Amino acid sequence: MPENFAELVAIFINLILTAIPVLIALAFMVFLYGLVQFISKAGDEKSHGEGKNIMKLGLIGLFVMMSFFGIVEFFVRDFGATSFGIPLLPPER
Repeated sequence: MPENFAELVAIFINLILTAIPVLIALAFMVFLYGLVQFISKAGDEKSHGEGKNIMKLGLIGLFVMMSFFGIVEFFVRDFGATSFGIPLLPPER
């Protein structure tokens, strides 16, 4: 159990950073499945089109996940984050 808000945020950010590579791998597997369908069913127009649509969905998923990963990394690195990804307030003067 987190004892304060900072620990809760750290847990949430760590979950996000752990889930993103898994989702990227899943989107890549969907793309590869569509590619196999596209190549193996080249003679059948309907199955050929289904493979093309699956590949499109896989590419969209890859784009969204990579963009989300980049945005999260940007905020973690460029806005004064600690190693746990928690933004720090400037010190009082």
